[in-house]
Amino acid sequence: MTQIRFATADDVPSILRLVIELADYEREADKVHATEAMLHAALFGEKPAVEAFIAELGGEPVGMALFFHNFSTWTGKKGVYLEDLYVTPAARGTGVGKALLKRLAAIALERDCARLEWAVLDWNTPAIEFYKTLGAEPMTEWTTNRVTGDALRLLAGKANGG
Repeated sequence: MTQIRFATADDVPSILRLVIELADYEREADKVHATEAMLHAALFGEKPAVEAFIAELGGEPVGMALFFHNFSTWTGKKGVYLEDLYVTPAARGTGVGKALLKRLAAIALERDCARLEWAVLDWNTPAIEFYKTLGAEPMTEWTTNRVTGDALRLLAGKANGG
């Protein structure tokens, strides 16, 4: 049976392993720069930026959901943003992903959040179809934007590290 629990500091190595596996699945393994120390600070530091659930089967971590709160000015309430959901290949099809999302939805309701949101790569058809079975609605009218690296520094007026 799947057990879903909040991550503890002892889970950081497993979380990093799962993040790397997810990045590999998403064809971006070379983009992972996170370290155990960075994840520990983000999850358990003085001002945690994120929270995580760990899914276990037989006492072994087989999945995770990493999330944080966002805010909707339209609803006037916070929401939950799911940054990463990952289930190991061996545990897929066993209900682990659904159990993680159910627990996340319960947290959203417990915390009086207006919504639960996440992004999915447009080529990840199995995930898209799975999410639809749970009642998720693709927000096709929205385009995600991102500014990183040199463009971020330039936008901040700090070109060349200045």
